[in-house]
Amino acid sequence: MRITIAAVGRLRAGPMQDLLAEYLRRLTWPCDIKEVEEKRQMPPEALKRREGELLLQSLPKQARLIALDGRGKALTSEAFAGVIQDHREAGTGDLAFAIGGAEGLSEEVRAAAERSIAFGAMTWPHLLVRVMLAEQLYRAQSILTGHPYHRA
Repeated sequence: MRITIAAVGRLRAGPMQDLLAEYLRRLTWPCDIKEVEEKRQMPPEALKRREGELLLQSLPKQARLIALDGRGKALTSEAFAGVIQDHREAGTGDLAFAIGGAEGLSEEVRAAAERSIAFGAMTWPHLLVRVMLAEQLYRAQSILTGHPYHRA
């Protein structure tokens, strides 16, 4: 199974980029980061729609999509690992995660996603969410392989 993290915005060199790289290095699943960005000034709703178009265009053709959205369902790490395992058992070739920008995800991205997941009730910076997702992917891998990284 290949994983794609499609995210709005460019993560610049620095501690967050280093941490993201470290978690991606630990993954045994191939994982690509697709960063999209609209540089034109637009009203917030138009920007959100345009970013949604860019996110959807960046995904592999047959990818199963999960949206990271504050309105989504909060999962435990074990339940998240279960979602990954379900996709592996179902033979999912490409699993993608969409992370919106400061305005959030467009309705088109939400509609294209088979589920929405939230990292709790708090609002997180969209650039930090990709690091958090990479860590949870590594934690899911650890749970599924019985590695001691994950401890309650």
